[in-house]
Amino acid sequence: MSPKSPQIKVPHDKSGSLTDKAYRELEERIVTLRLRPGEVLSETALSEQLKIGRTPIREALQRLAREGLVVILPRKGILVSEINPGKQLLVLEVRRELDSLMARAGSVRATEEERQAFLEIAAGMDQAALDNDEVEFLRFDNAYNELVATAAHNEYAIRAIGLMNSLSRRFWYVHYKETADLPHCARLHAAVARCIAEGDTEGAAEASDRLIDYVETFTRSTVNTVLVR
Repeated sequence: MSPKSPQIKVPHDKSGSLTDKAYRELEERIVTLRLRPGEVLSETALSEQLKIGRTPIREALQRLAREGLVVILPRKGILVSEINPGKQLLVLEVRRELDSLMARAGSVRATEEERQAFLEIAAGMDQAALDNDEVEFLRFDNAYNELVATAAHNEYAIRAIGLMNSLSRRFWYVHYKETADLPHCARLHAAVARCIAEGDTEGAAEASDRLIDYVETFTRSTVNTVLVR
């Protein structure tokens, strides 16, 4: 695996805040199972590990709780949430409509800076496909998700999709080796990114649907495999 991180700066984001830095690090650790389902988290320990104050850590954990990745139990502790395969199909019902909407909107409303960022993400996804690099794929996937939401310039879509992205990413990471084709999925992401960058509204919507079609096929196969066990 490549140790590098994608150097994609999502235009207009708030990545400079300590809370956002803590969120990104914790989200990646949960998604990639370095923090496993059911694990008990300590604000103090996380603060020491990340070299970030407890207030940003607490704010990041609250955001992760809203997104369903951790569960905060008053006076008891903070737990990494369990994974429910069946609910991923419900997530995809909503994602299909939101992703298509945002892809179409982004193709029209994206700034030149955002279009350039889409092209960089597409190139990064192509490279992740060639390398079959799961960590780089997930990092570019995160940048892709943030940029699609930002470029749509629709605050309500941003709020809605933010509740689903991390759950989808963790589900993928846990199960993709069983039934998924990572290079193919990376290329599908790259196709959407390029259509948005080029202002191809119909192409962006169709590419988004092809991506969700593939993710749904993967999810159904995974759910069926889990039920058989």
